[in-house]
Amino acid sequence: MTYCVGLVLKRGLVFMSDTRTNSGVDNISTFRKMHTWEVPGDRSITLMTAGNLATTQAVVSLIEERTKEPGARNPSILEAASMFQVATLIGNILKEVISGHALTGQKADATFNATMILGGQVANGEPRLFLIYPEGNFIEASFDTPFFQIGETKYGRPILVRAYDPEMSFEDAVKLLLVSFDSTIKANLSVSLPLDVHTYAADSLRTGHLFRIQADDPYFDAVSSGWGIALREAFGQLPPFHFPATGD
Repeated sequence: MTYCVGLVLKRGLVFMSDTRTNSGVDNISTFRKMHTWEVPGDRSITLMTAGNLATTQAVVSLIEERTKEPGARNPSILEAASMFQVATLIGNILKEVISGHALTGQKADATFNATMILGGQVANGEPRLFLIYPEGNFIEASFDTPFFQIGETKYGRPILVRAYDPEMSFEDAVKLLLVSFDSTIKANLSVSLPLDVHTYAADSLRTGHLFRIQADDPYFDAVSSGWGIALREAFGQLPPFHFPATGD
């Protein structure tokens, strides 16, 4: 399983993904699910993937190959004129890979499904965030729908809904996502550290803070234990429950 989140802030974009893949409890591996491309001064692009590993690796490989062949028949995400065009290109590649494996042709066979979060900025455009479906179509985030999740989404969603603020700093956004990931990790063993993180500053047009949080990271441990303590304290401060009175 997987958990990835892309978040829109007024100051830019924040991405976080886990790295665990598993085919049963005794076959667990670590694979990068976050991929970045940049042309400094022109564009920065981040892609996170969830779903069938063979499908997602094939998509990323095709993207990489086409970035090394400028002007070729198949256009590159480094040549696209906008993030919308980048999303269209990647959606088409995803559909191409799935249809090449699925017995039903263009229909997205569940065995080979993959879902992706794409974000970034191309010069003369705004930072944009997209959720790309297995069929190749996509939707775009806004400040009404300011984040996308893929993979094991349900456990980490409540904290995002309650605590997100478009004005928050990158540091607070990373802290918020760490709480979301901690809740997911505690509820589902198929999601785990290390976590990959990328913060992209609007109009920088280059890769921002890109780093990995390892399993023994002291800050993550502090957030995990501190959040548990804070929840217990908040629970204790809620008004007491009383059973309704019953007649004789």
